[in-house]
Amino acid sequence: MAKLIDGKAIAAQIREEVKVEAEKFRSEGVIPKLAVILVGDDPASVVYAQSKQKAANKLSIDFELFKMDASTPEADVLSLIEKLNNDPSVHGIMVELPLPKHISKENVMSAVNPKKDVDGVHPINRGYILSGEEGLFPATPESCIEIMLRSGIEIEGKHAVIVGRGETVGKPLVFLLLKHNPTITVCHSRTPDLGQFTRQADIVIAAVGKAKLITGDMIKPGAVVIDAGINECDGGICGDVDFESAKEVAGAISPVPGGVGSLTTALLFRNVLKGLKMQLKK
Repeated sequence: MAKLIDGKAIAAQIREEVKVEAEKFRSEGVIPKLAVILVGDDPASVVYAQSKQKAANKLSIDFELFKMDASTPEADVLSLIEKLNNDPSVHGIMVELPLPKHISKENVMSAVNPKKDVDGVHPINRGYILSGEEGLFPATPESCIEIMLRSGIEIEGKHAVIVGRGETVGKPLVFLLLKHNPTITVCHSRTPDLGQFTRQADIVIAAVGKAKLITGDMIKPGAVVIDAGINECDGGICGDVDFESAKEVAGAISPVPGGVGSLTTALLFRNVLKGLKMQLKK
């Protein structure tokens, strides 16, 4: 039976570190602040924005939500971003997705100041991922690595197979993981005989967005399995790994829910403080 990797416990650890650091800034007269822009009323985005507000309150980080009507012109969204970029009291800017159809996601993402881009989606931050320089990086791929490091899982010299090559998790994860010196194979939905690759892996990271795609017979006995998938199944949510069969074979496994996803909000707020430090350096 696999050791269960407890994402909630690790997230609590990170939240405590963020809170301590945020309170230190406050004691020095700097009030960390995240601004969130919500265009339209997509129900999931509204829930996400509210949950971030609650999290911010607990972490001693100020939070301001800017709600804009779904019919707001793109130019108005861009001018709000410009205003927040130039506001020294705002240290992180986040735009909830999806945006209404008439607004270009690319234009909006690249309008945010890279040092305030807590989602790590600005082209400059994406470039920093490739070059290995310090920047603000997306929370989910960072979460995959953090959950391993804090569980004492050795990454260096291991063979890691990443299943998924998406813009949000798979691609950035390749380069963030390379800093820890594993050998990496990238597979995806068009890889024929996926199992022949995953069975060679010491570490399997699933981020492909297909429910229960990776089953126990596709895992090498004793391997580490990190599941970054979130899919709706049977009225609940499940990962890209078939947890029941995988846990019988793996050495360690992260569950869904309660794994990778538990860390993402904590890491988002850690990015607010990281961005704040970058802004103070300038």
